[in-house]
Amino acid sequence: MRAVIQRVKNTSVKINNAEKSKIDKGLLIFIGVENTDTNEDVQWLSGKISRLRIFDDEDGVMNLSINDIEGQAMVISQFTLHAKTKKGNRPSYIHAAKPEISLPIYNRFIQQLSSDLINKEIKTGEFGANMQISLTNDGPVTIIIDTKNKE
Repeated sequence: MRAVIQRVKNTSVKINNAEKSKIDKGLLIFIGVENTDTNEDVQWLSGKISRLRIFDDEDGVMNLSINDIEGQAMVISQFTLHAKTKKGNRPSYIHAAKPEISLPIYNRFIQQLSSDLINKEIKTGEFGANMQISLTNDGPVTIIIDTKNKE
């Protein structure tokens, strides 16, 4: 699994010009599922994200997690995170999992993250939909995590 995590002041997602969901201070998490991802990847990634200390403490040092600040989270599926661009100009998505594999893993990730964030409701877009994401990145702070590169 690959995640792009952005610390945000707010974010919203629209589908067909209708707002689906929005959050205030917290994390916007784009998730890409690979063919070889397992429940172990789900648990590791969710735990890592829930413990990331990327929010400022009273001294302005990134020392607090999303749980510490009681922040919100939004998860958006994004198969393009597994784009391969080594050859040519048209990205290849051969390593991105097909929906029959990625949708159950994506749903498990949302459930696991909700649990790791002390049973917070996780806002989402719509799997496979064309979505418009609006956000105010806070910092900016953007972190990339890949479960295939844990070390």
